[in-house]
Amino acid sequence: MGAPRRGRLMGPWGSVPLLLLLLLPPPPAAEPLCPEPCDCQQHQHLLCTNRGLRSVPRAAAPHDVLTYSLGGNFIANISAFDFHRLAGLQRLDLQYNRIRSLHPKAFERLGRLEELYLGNNLLPALAPGTLSALAKLRVLYVNGNEIGRLSAASFSGLGSLVKLRLDGNELGSLGDSTFSGLPNLLYLHLESNRIRWLSRGAFAGLAKLRFLDLSGNRQSSLRHPDVFAPLPALHTLLLAGNSLRELPGGLFRHLPALAKLSLGGNRLARLAPDAFAGLGSLKELSLEGNLLSRLPAALLEPLGGLEALDLSRNALAALRPDAFARLGRLRELSLRDNALATLPGELFASSAALSRLELEGNAWSCDCRLRGLKRWLGARRSRGRPLAASLRCRLPPALAGQHLEHLPEARLPPPADGGPCPPPAAAAAAAFFFASASPAPEAPGGNASSAGAAATARPQGAPAAASRSSPAPPPLVSDPCDFNALFLHNLSVEAVGSSSVTVRWAVRPHRSARPQGPPRFRLLFDRFGAAVKFQRFVYLPERGEPAATLRELRPDTPYLVCVEAVLGGRVCPVAPRDHCAGLVTLPEAGGARGPDPQLLTLALLAANALLLLAALAAWASRLLRKKVLGRRRRKAAPVHVRQLYSARRPLRSAGTGVSADFSGFQARRPPHAAAACALGEADLIEFPCERFGDSGGSGARRGDEHLLQRFAD
Repeated sequence: MGAPRRGRLMGPWGSVPLLLLLLLPPPPAAEPLCPEPCDCQQHQHLLCTNRGLRSVPRAAAPHDVLTYSLGGNFIANISAFDFHRLAGLQRLDLQYNRIRSLHPKAFERLGRLEELYLGNNLLPALAPGTLSALAKLRVLYVNGNEIGRLSAASFSGLGSLVKLRLDGNELGSLGDSTFSGLPNLLYLHLESNRIRWLSRGAFAGLAKLRFLDLSGNRQSSLRHPDVFAPLPALHTLLLAGNSLRELPGGLFRHLPALAKLSLGGNRLARLAPDAFAGLGSLKELSLEGNLLSRLPAALLEPLGGLEALDLSRNALAALRPDAFARLGRLRELSLRDNALATLPGELFASSAALSRLELEGNAWSCDCRLRGLKRWLGARRSRGRPLAASLRCRLPPALAGQHLEHLPEARLPPPADGGPCPPPAAAAAAAFFFASASPAPEAPGGNASSAGAAATARPQGAPAAASRSSPAPPPLVSDPCDFNALFLHNLSVEAVGSSSVTVRWAVRPHRSARPQGPPRFRLLFDRFGAAVKFQRFVYLPERGEPAATLRELRPDTPYLVCVEAVLGGRVCPVAPRDHCAGLVTLPEAGGARGPDPQLLTLALLAANALLLLAALAAWASRLLRKKVLGRRRRKAAPVHVRQLYSARRPLRSAGTGVSADFSGFQARRPPHAAAACALGEADLIEFPCERFGDSGGSGARRGDEHLLQRFAD
C-alpha cells in the first residue's frame, strides 16, 4: 500500500483533511482546582480564610465544591457572578469581611446551600428576595452587622431554616409577622440590639421555636401580654440585661413548655402576684441584679417544678415564712448580696431536696430569731445530708465573723431592736418537722457543690439597720488578658479525627470580679512547626458553650490550638501557653501509612549501640594483645635492633666484624640499658626498640580513636 498523500491524515473513517483539524478549536486547558492564595481539601473544600482577598476568586471544577470559606478577608461587595458556577455548594462562609452590598441575584443558583455565614460585616439591610432562592438553607448568620429594619420579605423562601442569628445589629423594633415565613425555626438570636418595642404579632408563625434570646436590648416594658402567645414550644427565654421595670400579670401563661427564664440585670422593683402563672414546667428562674425588696405572697406558687432560683444582688430585707412552701423540688437557691438580717425558721420546711444555699453578702444578726434555721441545719447534718451553706454573723459585735452552726443556742442573744424571740417549743416543733420531712428524689448528678465557706464581711462601722439599696457588685474585668488569667482553664482536645477535632475549655466562676458584658471566645489554630504559617481564627458566638469543633484540617498533621477571650471587641495580644494544646490529626482513612517514626528511631538507636559495642570489643582485644606481647618481649634475651648505615663513612658490609663488634658492645653494656639498643660505633644510627615496638601500637591507637570518633553518635 502506498503512503497517503501529503496534507491528509488516515484514520478509521478514512482520510481527514489536515486543514479541517487546524480549524477545530483547541481543547480547553485544565484549570487548577484551587485559586492561587487558597488551599483545597479532597477536591471539595476551598479554604481562602485570612488571605487578604479583596474580591471572590474564581475556582475551577465548581460543581465539585461543597464548602467555600472566605472569612477574615477584605471583600466589600458580592456580585451576581461570584457564585453562579457553584451550583453544588452546601456551606458558604463570608464572616469577618467588609461586605456592604449583596447583589439581589448573588445566591440565585445556590439551591443546595444549607449554611450561610454573613456575620460581622457592614450590611445595612437584607433586601427582599436576596435569599429567596435558598430553599434548603438551615443555618443563617447575619449577626454583627448594621441592619436596622426587618420585614417578612427579608426571609421569604427560607422555609427550611432552623437557626437564625441577628444579634449585634441595630434593630430598634420588630413589627408584625416579621418571621412568619420561617415555620421550622428552632433558634432565634436577637440579643445585643436596640430593641425598644415588640409588636403583638412579632413572633407570629414560630410555633416550633424552642430558643429565644432578647437579652441586652433596651426594653423598659412588655406592653402586650400576648406577645409570646405564638410560642407554645418555647423552652428557653432570655430577657436579661434590658431595662424592664415591671412584669404584667399573665405574661408567660402561653408558654407551658418553658424550662428556663432569665430576667437578671433589669430594673424590676415589683412583680405582679401572677407574673409567673402558667409556668408549671419551669426549672430555672433567674432574677439576680434587680431592685426587688420583697416577694409577693403567691408569686412562686405556680412554679412547682422549679429546681434553681437565683435572687442574688437584690434589696430583699425579709422573706415570708411560706415564700418557698410550694417549691418541693428546689435544689439550688441563691440569696447572696441582699439586705437580709434574719430568716424565719420554717422558711425551708418544704425544701427537702435543697443541696445548695448561698447566703453570703448579707448583714446577718445572730440572735434568737435564727434558732429555727440553726436547728434545721443541724437536723440535716444529723441525717447525713449536710447543706452546702454558710451563714457568718455580723451582729452583735461579740459574735462578728463566727459561723451560726458553730454557736451554741445559749449564746444567741435577744434581738437588738427589742423584738420577741420565737417560743422554744415552736422552734423545737419546727426542727422536728424538718427532720421528719421525707426528702424529694433528687435528679441524677445532683450532688452538692460548695457555696463558699466565708461571707464577705461588711465594715464594722456600718449601721445595724438593713439597707434597702443593693450592695456594691464586684469590680468589672474589662481587660481580656485579665479575663484569661482569672477565668479560663482546663483546655482539652477530644474526638480527634483526620480532618476535625473538638476543643473544650472551662470558665471558672470568680467571686471577687466579674466580666464586663458577656465574653466571646476565639480559637487560634496553627500548623505546628510548619515553614508556611497557617494561622486561623475561629470566633464563637456569645453565650455559647465553651466548646468548638475545628474542621477542614489536614490528616496526619500537628496543630497548636489556643483559646482566647474577646471582651468589648478586644483580645489579649499573647495567648498564655496554659491556654494552648497540641494535637496531631489521624491519618486519612484508607491511605498508605509510612513507617512508624518511633519504631524507626528505636531501630536506629539499637544499630548504633551494636556498632559501638563492636568498636569497644575490637579496642579491648587490641589492648589485651599488646600487653601480652609486651610481657613476652621483656622475657626474651636477644635484643632486636633495626639499623641504618651512616652516610659519613663508606658503605661496609655487615659481616662478622660488625656482628663481633656488636656482641662485644652488648657484653660491656650495663644490664639496665639493654633495651636502648645503642651502638658505640659511628657507622650505625640507632633507633630505640620501644619506639619501633610502639609505632605499631600507636598506629593502632590512632586507628581505634578514629573508629571511636566515627561511632560516637
